[in-house]
Amino acid sequence: MKKVTLLVIVLVMATTLFAQGGKEVEAADSRPTIRLLTDATGIDDKSFNAAAWRGIVQYYGDTVENAANRGKLYDVVTAQTQDMYIPNLRQASDEGYDLIMVTGFTWADALSEVAPQYPDQKYTIVDVDWVGLPNVLEFIYSEEQGSYLVGLAAALQAKEDGIQNPKFGFIGGVPGATITKFEMGYVQGIRSVFPNAQIFDYYANDWGKPELAKAQAKNWYDMGVYCIFSAAGGTGNGTIAQAKEYRMQGKNVWAIGVDSDQYADGIYTGTKSAVLTSMIKRVENSSLMVLKAVADGSFTGGVVQMGMADDGVGYSTANPELSANVIKQVDAAKADIISGRIKLYKTYREALAAGAAPAGLAALDD
Repeated sequence: MKKVTLLVIVLVMATTLFAQGGKEVEAADSRPTIRLLTDATGIDDKSFNAAAWRGIVQYYGDTVENAANRGKLYDVVTAQTQDMYIPNLRQASDEGYDLIMVTGFTWADALSEVAPQYPDQKYTIVDVDWVGLPNVLEFIYSEEQGSYLVGLAAALQAKEDGIQNPKFGFIGGVPGATITKFEMGYVQGIRSVFPNAQIFDYYANDWGKPELAKAQAKNWYDMGVYCIFSAAGGTGNGTIAQAKEYRMQGKNVWAIGVDSDQYADGIYTGTKSAVLTSMIKRVENSSLMVLKAVADGSFTGGVVQMGMADDGVGYSTANPELSANVIKQVDAAKADIISGRIKLYKTYREALAAGAAPAGLAALDD
């Protein structure tokens, strides 16, 4: 009888572990568990999702290359289509993670539906400030600030190159208020140097189609555009690919990276990169902040604004071809933004009314 009883206990324990859906957390480890849910571009987008993932693995003392605690304390699930958002949220909620993180405003509707159904589950979302639920911590960033710096850098570099009336391009993913902040900051940075600069924009309506950005970038570069900034997730990698091809051919064109420092992605020979600079959006800081809040019991619903003063946004100086004189001027502008001397418009409506942006852009404020 004792052997039978022992066997039953073992079977019950095994069934319990299996029911946790693979989230086998060692009893001695008191750190919170988290599941990251991403859109179809996944954590290999070299941009937004990659930054969120980088912060998660960093919290647990791991690296992206050696994610030793993946499947134990943290994991990630990628939704190939948006109709998987709600099922993925419900599955993660049922599996009992301490925290569920979603990235990007395309998740807002799904989270608004699921979170009230699990009032004891903690959630966090980046790029959204309108969910307004007590169990959801929302992070938004001052994208216009970092984008102003990269627009300024591109314009100053063009000026140093002696280019008369340089043209610039902006490629967005899915249009909306967040991507508009990227575009408006970029435009204002350019126009602080070239007030009448010609600026083109294009929205791919997708975060994961680099071929669309590559085709548009080729078209613009062929018509004399000097630099293109893409805020389009994985789609924007097509801009970098085209810039690399043309710089290898000796053409003086540039791409600007986004979210993560994409200097390495633009390397085409030695240390030469087609990515002049990147608008860095430190989404990894959101991952770290919310995990610490869960761990110390201070987690609460609400909105956290991450700006330049909070080291939430910035720009990259990794490319040695970015002029030292340009860096000096951009750093001065960074200080002026933090102090409030430089005021920036976040919406197209405001920028257009103030004459800070040209008419005819495709940016949307809502």
